[in-house]
Amino acid sequence: MTFQRARSEEQRAIRRRAILDTTAAMLDEMPVAEVSLNELSRRVGLAKSNVLRYFESREAVLLELLDDFLGSWLEALADELAEGVDADAAPETRARQLGEVISRSLAERTVLCDLFGAQGGVLERNVSVEVVKRHKRASHARLATMSELLRRHVPEIGDAAERFCLMALATAGALGTYVPPPPSVLAAYAEEPELGVLHMELPDALRLTVTSLLLGVLPRDGGAPPGR
Repeated sequence: MTFQRARSEEQRAIRRRAILDTTAAMLDEMPVAEVSLNELSRRVGLAKSNVLRYFESREAVLLELLDDFLGSWLEALADELAEGVDADAAPETRARQLGEVISRSLAERTVLCDLFGAQGGVLERNVSVEVVKRHKRASHARLATMSELLRRHVPEIGDAAERFCLMALATAGALGTYVPPPPSVLAAYAEEPELGVLHMELPDALRLTVTSLLLGVLPRDGGAPPGR
């Protein structure tokens, strides 16, 4: 696509949305690490200097897209939790059901996990303080939404919901970096099958870690969550 110069706020908003949508389409084809500003500019039909009029860097584009993806996921998660958690079950059972739903839902969104994996080490490194503040404000609002979802189904978790949410999303990002393994790793597993014990399937790895985290912050015998 090609654009004429944006002369109104509405036109600028359209340009920004086109850049974000094009980046999202690229992430369906390649990992975050391979998304380049040059290729993004080519696909969106703007010179790289013009893309930088709307986003100060490649990382700024991806941070805003991370917030978009996170918001869409939380909307879907609300419905998935409503269907997957039995309101009449015991607290530990509800916690296990909640962990199952969250881990399965995240495992289905490998792009979101990839973005979380790149967030701290890459995406927050080449952006201004203003972009970081805007991103963190958005993240804080998303954290509040996710925490409230958890407390709706497992109210016993209390204030520990925020800590769990942060750790669960960080874990999804860390585990997502191992999936899928590169061809060289798969070849090594094929040549030496005993090394296959090191291979992780994202759904299984997330289920184990997310459920363990959740049970770890769940109060025992009606008391406060561990560490409080």
